[in-house]
Amino acid sequence: QVQLVESGGGLVQPGGSLRLSCAASGRTFSNRAMGWFRQAPGKEREFVATINWGGGTTRYVDSVKGRFTISRDNAQNTLYLQMNSLKPEDTAVYYCAADRGSFGSGSIRRDEYGYWGHGTQVTVSS
Repeated sequence: QVQLVESGGGLVQPGGSLRLSCAASGRTFSNRAMGWFRQAPGKEREFVATINWGGGTTRYVDSVKGRFTISRDNAQNTLYLQMNSLKPEDTAVYYCAADRGSFGSGSIRRDEYGYWGHGTQVTVSS
């Protein structure tokens, strides 16, 4: 029903920037809240950021506030994550996800998302 493909990951130095993209297919992209999660080796997948269906409300995990910005372009069916001032602890596989239902406000809970991409690797190292 909803297919997601992430891109934009790579290797960057501490303090650098990277923008991740998530291309979505499906008729109801603009009606769904979207989120970004990440998973480091040996760690549980954690919430990073979410944006509501209309794009006017966002939430972030405390560790990325002020550094990351989530946005969406419904006309292009694309979700973004702009990452600035990157730190080594940001190293992880980043996943985009779509809410199970329509008109969501944007949840921090993993089980609220029913559709997932395959992830893109972000490595922050000097």
